[in-house]
Amino acid sequence: LLSAARPFSPFPQTCCFLSETFVSVYLFAMFEKRVVIDGRGHLLGRLASVVAKELLNGQHVVVVRCEQLEISGILQKHKYEYFSFLNKRCNVNPQKGPFHHRAPSKIFFRTVRGMVPHKTARGMEALGRLKVFEGIPEPYDQVKRMVVPEALRIVRLRPGRPYCVLGRLSREVGWKYGDVVEKLERQRKIRSSAYYQKKKAHDRFAAKALENKKGDLAPVAKELENFGYSV
Repeated sequence: LLSAARPFSPFPQTCCFLSETFVSVYLFAMFEKRVVIDGRGHLLGRLASVVAKELLNGQHVVVVRCEQLEISGILQKHKYEYFSFLNKRCNVNPQKGPFHHRAPSKIFFRTVRGMVPHKTARGMEALGRLKVFEGIPEPYDQVKRMVVPEALRIVRLRPGRPYCVLGRLSREVGWKYGDVVEKLERQRKIRSSAYYQKKKAHDRFAAKALENKKGDLAPVAKELENFGYSV
C-alpha cells in the first residue's frame, strides 16, 4: 500500500509496500505492472508468505538482494538443518531430486514454492510471475524498490533475539559466488551515488532558474491559476 502516511522504513531509497492485512493487499496492491521488493532486512519466511499470496492473486513480483534476507535463530542451528537436508535424496536415481540449492535466490524461491500449490496449473502460473536475484541487476537498479513492513526483522523480531543472514548461510553450505556479488554491488553503489549527486545538482540549478524567471512567468501563472492549476 503506497500512501503518504506509510510505516517507517530503515532504507532511505526505498518506499513501503503492502499494508498490514491481506485484504488491503488485495484491494490496493494488485494489478501493478511489476513490483520490485528489496530483500534487505526482511525475514525469509514472512516475506515468502506475502510474496506467495501476491503471486496467487496475479501480481508480478521481483525480489532483489536475496543474499541479505535474514532468518531468525542462530547460524549454527540452520547449518545443521541444511546438512540434514543434504542427506535427503532419491536412492534409486538422485537426479530426480530433491535438489539442494545453495544460492540465496534459489533458497528463497524454494521457500515460496512450498507456499504455493506448484503442482497445479494455477500454482505453476503463479511461480512464473516470480523473479529472484542476488544483488540488484539491470534494469532493476533504476526502478523504485519497495519494502514489506510486516516482514521486516526490526518490526517482527524482538530486540536481542538471534538471527543470521541468508548470504552467510549459503556461503557456509557451498555457495561460491558471494565475492562476485559483493564486487558487483560495490560497483553499482558507486554508479548510483554518482547519478544521485548529478541529479541533485540538476534539481538545484532548475530551482534556481525557475526562481530567476518567476517574474517573467507571473502573467502566465495567473492565467493558469484561473483554470485551477497551481504554479
